[in-house]
Amino acid sequence: MKKAKTHKPNQLRIIGGLWRGRKLTFPASSALRPTPDRVRETLFNWLAPVIHGARCLDLFAGSGALGLEALSRGAARAVLIDRDPHIIAHLRAHLATLHAQGAELIQADALQFLQNPAHEKFDIVFLDPPYHQGLLEPCCRHLEHHGWLSPGARVYLEAEAELGAINLPPHWRLTHSKKAGQVGYHLAER
Repeated sequence: MKKAKTHKPNQLRIIGGLWRGRKLTFPASSALRPTPDRVRETLFNWLAPVIHGARCLDLFAGSGALGLEALSRGAARAVLIDRDPHIIAHLRAHLATLHAQGAELIQADALQFLQNPAHEKFDIVFLDPPYHQGLLEPCCRHLEHHGWLSPGARVYLEAEAELGAINLPPHWRLTHSKKAGQVGYHLAER
């Protein structure tokens, strides 16, 4: 009898703040692509002046790498959105393990979620959708047009490295832009 394949869980390491060094597992899946450690380190260096006390929205949360890192580094609130109930269950377990305060999980399709009028404004948004699906620009438009952003909000954009220029809403400006291997990552300010 052939043994069923079991997927080994992947690991995520919190790289800074209160939970620095904590390792959390998440299910092995080709759909999950956690932001690499060195990219997260650079991103949170960029966000250091504004992360403490910030309200964060982690769209396409997946492993939770960005939202959990934000909470670890002093964000007051992080709302993590993912459509997969299995992923939400794992994130719920991580939040309980960490005794995380200020976190909220929402099971929803991120693009559909953003098409609703905002019930809260966010200071930092992590936008790391699946690659090659053309989701960055519509998400940016919905963030702007449906009132999800506070004045001066920062929006982190992660995409495949070969993606060309991103059409940002008119009064956003790109403040940082880098590539690391297959990842292109950018920070915009409203």
